[in-house]
Amino acid sequence: MNEKQRTIKTPVSLEGIGLHTGCRVTITFKPAPVDHWITFKRTDVEGSPEILAIVDHVSDLNRGTTLATNGIKVHTVEHVLAAISGLGIDNLTCELDNAEPPVFDGSVKPFVDKLLEAGIVEQESDRQYLVIDEPIAYSEPERKVDIVVTPSDDLRITFMIDYANPALGTQYTSLVSLTDEFVEEFAPARTFCFLSEVEMMKSQGIIKGGSLDSAIVIIDKEMTEAELEEFKKKFDIDRDIKLQKSGILEDKKLRFDNEPVRHKAVDLLGDIMLIGVPVKAHFLAARSGHAANVAVAKKIRSMYEKQLLSKKYGSNGLQQGYLLDINAIMKILPHRYPFLLIDRIIDLEPEKCVHALKNVTINESFFQGHFPDHPIMPGVLIVEAMAQAGGFLLLETIGRPKDKLVYFVSMDNVKFRKPVVPGDQILFDVTLVSFRRNVCKMSGKAYVDGQLVTEATMMAAVVDRDQDASD
Repeated sequence: MNEKQRTIKTPVSLEGIGLHTGCRVTITFKPAPVDHWITFKRTDVEGSPEILAIVDHVSDLNRGTTLATNGIKVHTVEHVLAAISGLGIDNLTCELDNAEPPVFDGSVKPFVDKLLEAGIVEQESDRQYLVIDEPIAYSEPERKVDIVVTPSDDLRITFMIDYANPALGTQYTSLVSLTDEFVEEFAPARTFCFLSEVEMMKSQGIIKGGSLDSAIVIIDKEMTEAELEEFKKKFDIDRDIKLQKSGILEDKKLRFDNEPVRHKAVDLLGDIMLIGVPVKAHFLAARSGHAANVAVAKKIRSMYEKQLLSKKYGSNGLQQGYLLDINAIMKILPHRYPFLLIDRIIDLEPEKCVHALKNVTINESFFQGHFPDHPIMPGVLIVEAMAQAGGFLLLETIGRPKDKLVYFVSMDNVKFRKPVVPGDQILFDVTLVSFRRNVCKMSGKAYVDGQLVTEATMMAAVVDRDQDASD
């Protein structure tokens, strides 16, 4: 039996202080329709703009995950997203009247409790999973960060941290079942930081709403009484604090023996929500933070977008090492024989670049006259094929390809570096440089056997199909 998408039954609100901005904010969770996913809505901004919680909208990763569109930001979203993910919610609108959700005690439990209070309900549509069917690896050797994603029949997280600090040392945790473990065993785990980091972050002005009640502070330095008093002044602390031998400021009792690494697993859970679809995979992470988490989320979302594109146009190319076949190309480009000059789309990054392939055979009609005794592909047709690859990228980027055409308006810096002959296979790399008011600039290169044969800078305009060419 297929699982159903889920949202909440009734709106619920929480009020508190944002960790980094120090703003007082109310966050209201509201039910959302099927296939809506998760959005953050800034009700304090004119027009109440919404930001879809996907990795494409990540704008900053300094001590948290920030989302932004059109200059409108929501800071430190990972705890909210982790609560939503841990409870298996697919569709939700998170309304905020300021720029950052509350931090509370540094755990996701307040969000979890409030969402459970609202009630979780099933919706009519089935839940669509992204199933990871082959391992994915990410590594930052200089920081000793590693993440490996392997196939699994459910979402699982295994996390390891190791610090040269006796209060932490090496810690390990494994989240095997969101249903059975998340609410009681992971949601209460609080964020942590080192005492030296607290002072640094305070001087940088990025924990304006932070307090000793919003995190576990690990002692990693000695402080004199005078330095301790100065520390209290910086944070407006009016009670006595001491550097206890436990290694944790104020001798704060941990909720779990390995509470810090459990919270790191929760952060990862929130960051991978930015893939934009529920995932069935096992994430194994060592010493990972937001930057690495989001890098992996980007990699997986790119795979997901390619799967959607391949499915949209009925192509089976992904199993054979390419993205779209000629039948899919003909659903987007208006060109037909004898002027359709690309055979496959090898890869595509929406709004960024396309890699296309052209097989050059002696059966090409132009070889009859160019030249009968010395066949060479006309340079103008190489550029035309490059332009068609760019046109494919544009039409897929804007959507509605059946309603639009691409007119190329100029070609600059065109260079032909090597002849193209029958038997060659041309690989086109076309990158979108800029796109404003339906006019775009693209940079294209053509390669044969890894050698550059042609390059050009192209300008094109996207027009309606029924628009007169003279307009």
